[in-house]
Amino acid sequence: MAGEILFLAHRVPFPPDRGDKIRSHHLLKALAAIAPVHVGCLGETASDMAQEGALKGLAASHCLVRRKTSLVAAGVEAILRGVPVSLAAFDHVRLRSWVDATLTERPIDTIFVFSGQMGQYVPEGFRGRVVTDLCDVDSAKFEVYGAQHGGPRGWIDRREAGLLAREEERLACRSDATLLVSEAEAALFRSRLTASAEADVHALRNGIDTVTFDPGQTGPHPDLLSGSGPHLVFTGQMDYAPNVAAVQRATECILPAIRRQYPDAVFHIVGRAPTADVRALERREGVRVWGEVPDVRPFLANADLILTPLEIARGIQNKVLEAMAMARPVVLTPEAATGIDATDGEHFAIGEGDRALIERALSLLADPAGAREMGASARRYVVEHQGWPAMLAPLADLVGFARPRGGQRDAA
Repeated sequence: MAGEILFLAHRVPFPPDRGDKIRSHHLLKALAAIAPVHVGCLGETASDMAQEGALKGLAASHCLVRRKTSLVAAGVEAILRGVPVSLAAFDHVRLRSWVDATLTERPIDTIFVFSGQMGQYVPEGFRGRVVTDLCDVDSAKFEVYGAQHGGPRGWIDRREAGLLAREEERLACRSDATLLVSEAEAALFRSRLTASAEADVHALRNGIDTVTFDPGQTGPHPDLLSGSGPHLVFTGQMDYAPNVAAVQRATECILPAIRRQYPDAVFHIVGRAPTADVRALERREGVRVWGEVPDVRPFLANADLILTPLEIARGIQNKVLEAMAMARPVVLTPEAATGIDATDGEHFAIGEGDRALIERALSLLADPAGAREMGASARRYVVEHQGWPAMLAPLADLVGFARPRGGQRDAA
């Protein structure tokens, strides 16, 4: 019998509606075309736990368990065990048992670890191939958080950064290949390894589904057709600290300057789980907080600008690729543009600092024809250079399987 793959993900890779799920979803689909895949993952919400059918339709077998450990409880456990909070939060005894049984009962040649939290499930005695997709360098992100915060929060973030850095290096040395989402992120990771570390590090970039994100297939949201506008949009998971900081920055530092020239300008914040701080932004003139929506595409379809002023951005931003695929002009920071080899001024508009972001936004708002051309150029770029099949072409070799002849292989 041909070998099989065990795929471990910290979140169920359905539906592909947030950054990490988008990447894991497309990786899983590509792996299922190579060999039968057994999927172990965790869910956090009722919607997550309702994805059993989707998993059953793609995986040879699966185990979906609910992550019940709160961050507070995970923090206490992590301190007692001397491990990162990120690992304690995604540890689950039932999933460990399922992994052990699957490795015993199935001819698993390769374990694919999606996100560093799941490396803890790889048994020391496993002799097959291990591929770890770190996506980005989480320890570097927590270093930034630790530098930004004082008191207990700063201590927790600095502790997490140090422990995660050691876990990331351990995984890289344990793995036959370690993947990151961009060459810049891969270079950062290599630079942080100790001299004794031996790791095979690769960049495997994110793609974009240009069929799903096609402006010709989606009508605009009615609210973005009302009023004189202009309409500015930010999309993302709104309990994720970098996204929260970005919309606060946009609301407090960028939008007021735009509204001085365009008094009816509206900034739309679109994404699930907005924190209390994000909800509070709606009290400001010209801000609309939507929370979770069935589909972000109608908000992108008629936006005058996509505003993405991220200060901390690891890897490639799916929100930027989605907006570009929808032929929208994007105003963004250098951090948000990292890993996207597009051209400033042609495919998007980069501003370093609030004043530059304001100037780029006002320039595009004053030139609708130029903004439309930038959006059209952006879509051409992602169609030609950022499709998922092209991005994942190296995957079969990385996981140690010859590419199957004659197309897709049934994973069930």
